[in-house]
Amino acid sequence: MPSIRALFWDVGGVLLTNAWDHTQRSDALQRFQLDEREFHDRHEMVVSSFERGKITLDEYLDRTVFYRPRTFSREAFRDYMFSLSQPLPGMLEFARSLSDSGKYLMATINNESRELNYYRMERFGLRKIFRLFFSSCFVGLRKPERDIYRLALETTQIPADECCFIDDRALNLECAAQLGMQTIEMVSLEELQGNLGKLGIS
Repeated sequence: MPSIRALFWDVGGVLLTNAWDHTQRSDALQRFQLDEREFHDRHEMVVSSFERGKITLDEYLDRTVFYRPRTFSREAFRDYMFSLSQPLPGMLEFARSLSDSGKYLMATINNESRELNYYRMERFGLRKIFRLFFSSCFVGLRKPERDIYRLALETTQIPADECCFIDDRALNLECAAQLGMQTIEMVSLEELQGNLGKLGIS
């Protein structure tokens, strides 16, 4: 087996909590007492554009929350969205240690809206860990679309079998594996360390 030269990481569900996934949206709907079905219908119509960077966070909120008067402010809702991002125990430290070793190109492949992505990069020091960010909001592609993985491979010019992609969702891993990348499904830090060890990564 070729030596691994590049590690590609999902962010939400691997390094940090998800930024604006089902759980986070449900928490926000309860906190601000929004109608779940009404919000969901509107969210589904714009989420692709939101995560591809085609609309801003303010435009997203205009279409999903503030299309009618509310008893709370836009700033309060935005602040709560950002507050839902938290690090997963030990993960940032582990990723930083791999980055500091200088042995691997470290990059992300993640689905994220631009404003939340920038917030998380800044708040959790991701720029100090990763050299490249193949984020959906930057490249206009979303996992599990084949082209987001192909873009990462073509940009880095590292053969697929010398790359490992870490994600918490099986479908995202399947598409990467079809291109020849090594893949690991994120379950826990200890299991991740063991699976990376099998690939010669420590």
